[in-house]
Amino acid sequence: KNLRKTESERKGMLRNLHVKNLALIDETEIEFGNGLNILSGETGAGKSLLLGSVNLAMGGRANKDLIREGADYALVELLFTVDSDAVKRQLEDWEIEPEEGEILLARKVQRTGRSMCRINGETVSADLMRKVASLVLTVHGQHEHEALLIQKNHLSYLDAFCRAELKEPLSACRSAWEEYQKCRHDLKDVSADSESRMRELSFLEFEIAEIEAAQLKPGEDEVLETAYRRLLHAQKIQDAYELCREQLGSDGGASEAVGRAVRALSEITEYDEGAAALYEQLNEIDLLLADFCMELSPAMDAFGNFMQELTETEERLNEINRLKSKYGSDIEKILSEKEKKEERVAFLQDYEAQIEKRKEAFSKAEKRLLECADRVHAIREAAVPGFREAVESALSDLNFEQIRFETEINKKESPGENGYDEVRFLLAANPGEPMRPLEAVASGGELSRIMLGLKTILAQNDSVDTMIFDEIDTGISGFTAQKVAEKLKQVSHFHQVLCITHLPQIAAMADRHCLIEKAAHDGRTISTVRPLDEEESIQELGRMLGGAKITESVLNNARELKEMAGKL
Repeated sequence: KNLRKTESERKGMLRNLHVKNLALIDETEIEFGNGLNILSGETGAGKSLLLGSVNLAMGGRANKDLIREGADYALVELLFTVDSDAVKRQLEDWEIEPEEGEILLARKVQRTGRSMCRINGETVSADLMRKVASLVLTVHGQHEHEALLIQKNHLSYLDAFCRAELKEPLSACRSAWEEYQKCRHDLKDVSADSESRMRELSFLEFEIAEIEAAQLKPGEDEVLETAYRRLLHAQKIQDAYELCREQLGSDGGASEAVGRAVRALSEITEYDEGAAALYEQLNEIDLLLADFCMELSPAMDAFGNFMQELTETEERLNEINRLKSKYGSDIEKILSEKEKKEERVAFLQDYEAQIEKRKEAFSKAEKRLLECADRVHAIREAAVPGFREAVESALSDLNFEQIRFETEINKKESPGENGYDEVRFLLAANPGEPMRPLEAVASGGELSRIMLGLKTILAQNDSVDTMIFDEIDTGISGFTAQKVAEKLKQVSHFHQVLCITHLPQIAAMADRHCLIEKAAHDGRTISTVRPLDEEESIQELGRMLGGAKITESVLNNARELKEMAGKL
């Protein structure tokens, strides 16, 4: 199915989701737009199923149980427009070229369990599908905020905040770390004890001498194998030559008989013209037989001592094959292996100098790594006050009153690829409370809001075009829900946002509102998705506000919510 659309406005975003034969979905297609895209519907209508389809198209785990009953396969397609030059460069590195500025990610899961990933129609691995999807889309699931409970994740949020200042220094630090690891490995490689080194040296010298003693010549084995096959049939060849000599030889053989016939014809050629022609033919045969008999003798002599030659050839081939089993599949590889061993011998013989050389290289790599780690540490420390201020402001907007937030940076004893630093977030949610680790004080609903606050702060620096939030509103209501809605709207100023929600405060902010419905058709339950116009959106907000009975008062509240959202 062709999902490609043409619009005057080109901006990096998810334009279309096409789902077929996935659980309750028979076939549906959703068009998305810029800004905030809201998906709402009754509980159990299939909202989470749509998020699951996105994860599947992003290269997630494929489960054949997701295939709709009675279908042979399930299909999910995501159509993106690509606007970022950085994304285009990365796609080019992976040999993926957008078609008219678009890429189509498709995932097909068959009932047999086989799964197939395609990008713009070309089959790719699930790993590449995940990498490409991560360039253009990020998903904040219902439980993603739990990542904040893991301290090692805190560093990535601080680094994202100061990404511009940190990009080159952190890249240099990672490069220095790789060089440091290599030099450390090289130094360890030469730091074996003296006894082990001498044993290795002795063994290498034995192997080199063994190869040299064989005096191998490239291609020799092929020549010997051809000769060996010939010698194996030497007796049969010799018997055939002997038979030829007996039948054609001068002692009563064909050669003597032809000679007598030639002489007889020569005596009558002057009397009979026909005899002259016959004489010429037979004389030519006689000459050919004579030449043949002359060549037969040396050919027979070549096999005069074939058993000795066969034995010598067999012994040589056995020696070559023995060396092949130890050092390589052909003579060229054996000789190449010999050169490597000679290089290793030279290295071991120059052991002390090599140790000093590698110690020096390790020292330089270590110094560079420490300098890079110090630079990265300084940038992070300098970013902490601004990060604290931004987080406290964002959380205040999310109805955290008088909250205090702090970022604690501690140096590890030795640096790694990301430098020295270990980062931990501390929080005091109420006045008078001490600062405590975030994971010790925040509830599930609070963690969800804190994550949204962080996403808001980092949105301007985030290179991903599309962000999906799955029920970010879990555990909140009232004024807090309104604050969360405003924050989502703020994020949508920098990114395309897709949000699955059950709160009318959030749904009212929609730039595009879609309804997920579940209904029975021909005895089967099917989930569908359709876009809502302005009045239909108000009706859906009324359902979210008032439940089963939607009164005029409820609809007026819904209209008021839409009007308030339009002013933001």
